[in-house]
Amino acid sequence: MTYSNQITTEHYGKQITVGGWVQDLRNLGGISFLQLRDREGVIQITSLKKKNKELFELVASLPRESVVLVTGMVKESKEARAGFEILPDRIDVLNRAEAPLPLGVVDKVGADLDTRLNNRFMDLRKEEVRAVFQVEAKAVEGIRQFLLGNGFVEVHTPKIVAAGAEGGSTLFPIKYFDRNAYLAQSPQLYKQNLMATGFDRIFEVAHAYRAEASDTIRHIAEFISLDVELAFIESSEDIMAVAEGIAVAGIEHVRAHAQKELEILGAKLESPSAPFPRVKYKDAVEIVKGQGMRIEHGEDLGTEGEKALGEYMKREKQCELYFITEFPTSLKRGTFYAKRFDDDPETTGYFDLDYRGQEIVSGGQREHRYAVLTEQMRENNLNLESFDFYLKGFRFGMPPHGGFGFGVERYVQKMLGLSNIREAVLYPRDRARLVP
Repeated sequence: MTYSNQITTEHYGKQITVGGWVQDLRNLGGISFLQLRDREGVIQITSLKKKNKELFELVASLPRESVVLVTGMVKESKEARAGFEILPDRIDVLNRAEAPLPLGVVDKVGADLDTRLNNRFMDLRKEEVRAVFQVEAKAVEGIRQFLLGNGFVEVHTPKIVAAGAEGGSTLFPIKYFDRNAYLAQSPQLYKQNLMATGFDRIFEVAHAYRAEASDTIRHIAEFISLDVELAFIESSEDIMAVAEGIAVAGIEHVRAHAQKELEILGAKLESPSAPFPRVKYKDAVEIVKGQGMRIEHGEDLGTEGEKALGEYMKREKQCELYFITEFPTSLKRGTFYAKRFDDDPETTGYFDLDYRGQEIVSGGQREHRYAVLTEQMRENNLNLESFDFYLKGFRFGMPPHGGFGFGVERYVQKMLGLSNIREAVLYPRDRARLVP
């Protein structure tokens, strides 16, 4: 079978087979035009009644979105959008679609997001919807190439865990045989554990799960997390350099290998350059205040604060990617593994990387000293026995290390200017949606 984008002038006058979905059909008496859509584009199939009446009638009877294989001669055509058409000798109907369709594919009438998600298989037949996930695939491909090229090893950690890394409020409990267990909020405990093994640069691309009570355009319960951890670091700057590298690599790979999809989506991507600007948390608070928002030191910037900071950075600094650094311990206390500054225990080396006014990365240097780590865990009222496997690594030789979690769907959402993160998820999971 030949894809539409593989057909060239060399095929003119030759017989080929193409397959796809019936996108549209026009019958003009003795001639009919069938628009056949495959994953790469649309091909015009031109059927003449005088040449083959039986085939002509078959074409005329096909419902939209039926699946067919067409074998025929390729002919140059000035009228066809692609510059050629296929004159069919044979059409195999692999599956006739029912009517009416649950969702239009090329109709001008729009549908709300819930209707689209309820009929996701049909929604994904739209080139502009499918393009989002082709961009996502290229972004992850570029990031993976960057990490592998810089000595990182890809790993796969458990998604059924005995304890959470981020606290109990957002854990999904499950029954694990005769015991209680949870879906992993992140691979945090495992990727830190690996730093004590000799795997000093690792990454993972996998789903993570958080029982977020938020019903917002930026929160989902199941998401793709790109997690990175590296050892023998001097400070969070070493970690931020890697975060910069993957943010740039993903965008540049998309620019190089997904131009068609960017054009379909009308998305314009600028080439970012590292290093990204650093904005200390205390300065970010003052910037947000200057935008007319009420916020005090020690408070989370929140969605609106991040948005206001993003607008300021774009307007004043002409940048879309920037770090917020030196978060106060009061904000990161629940992140029990966050390393605090020795000369200023009320401040951590933790950072966020924001993209167009939204956090896409959070991370920093971890506390690798056993005594300090366990004291911070006690501050959070954690049962140390539940973290025995995790803590052992710190007792028997744990190097200084750190890392981050990178939200792939948020990255793609902001890259493409999507209004809702669910548009960047094939089959979203949130408080209201469990199917499809």
